[in-house]
Amino acid sequence: MFGISDYNLLGFTREYYLLLTMRIVVVSSCLALAFIIGRRGGYSRSVWLHALPLWIFAAGIILIVPLRPDSFSTQVTSTVVAIMAFYLLIPNLLTVAAIASVSLSIGFLWAAIIYVGISPAVTLRIGLLLVMANIVGYCALLRVEFLQRQQFTLLNEERDQNRQLQTEIAHRKSLEDQLRMVAEHDALTGVNSRGHFMKRAEALLQRSQQEKPPFCLFMIDIDHFKDVNDTWGHTCGDRVLTKVADVCRHSLRPTDIIGRFGGEEFVVALPNTDSINAQAVAERLKENVAALILEGEMSDLRLSVTIGIAVANADDDLDALITRADNMLYVGKRDGRNQVVMLN
Repeated sequence: MFGISDYNLLGFTREYYLLLTMRIVVVSSCLALAFIIGRRGGYSRSVWLHALPLWIFAAGIILIVPLRPDSFSTQVTSTVVAIMAFYLLIPNLLTVAAIASVSLSIGFLWAAIIYVGISPAVTLRIGLLLVMANIVGYCALLRVEFLQRQQFTLLNEERDQNRQLQTEIAHRKSLEDQLRMVAEHDALTGVNSRGHFMKRAEALLQRSQQEKPPFCLFMIDIDHFKDVNDTWGHTCGDRVLTKVADVCRHSLRPTDIIGRFGGEEFVVALPNTDSINAQAVAERLKENVAALILEGEMSDLRLSVTIGIAVANADDDLDALITRADNMLYVGKRDGRNQVVMLN
């Protein structure tokens, strides 16, 4: 662009070709450096590489003085603009920009004295103008860097707060999961708590009544469990409860749900199960409990369970179904225990 104005002033002269060559060298060097900087990256690894365009640009401005001494008045303005550009357009390199700007100022004054022959008074005025440009540019870039550091500090604080918030959210979610686990599962046996079982079983019963598949419910009682507690203590009794709960889980289908109803009693809901299949499942469960072998001081103990079965009717609610299964359970306990009882 400057080459066009140079041609209008100089024509195809030796001075014009020198100026054009200098401008092409400066622009080509800066473009090549821009490509290299883009490939090589950050300031911390290659500060010298980021400083080179400034030195090339400064050298180009200084060389215009001997090549175009007649345009010195406009070169002063260009030099001031270049100094401000060095400071404002080169972020995070305050020292490099300051050295390049001061060097440009000194080199420009020296070239003006040598090739233009400016008087001491003009030299003083131009020198003060360049000093002012350096001071304003330096303070502006210093302020920008201060604001950048402040912004970076605030950004790091925000990131730390976000990490703390995420940690707290994860901790609270973990606590919620633990509380949900405690609320929904029996702490000793791991099966559903009574309240959670009632909620799930009620939903299954309503679906069964709407879609018409069969639905059955077990009440399971560990026979002579009080004798276990009285003989071996409650710790051994808790171990028996855990073992029986494990057997029940492994004897049932994934779609069946089991809950601890209280004490040594368990309750099981069996969706899509008719009376024949329910009795078969109950017999298998009873046999699996009878085959359970305990360790240690209870190795001679043989466990058994009594199971009462109730089959849901179209108008049953869950409480009525549990009551019928419980009645069948007590019939079995009254008739000698270790049996499966279902209302015929």
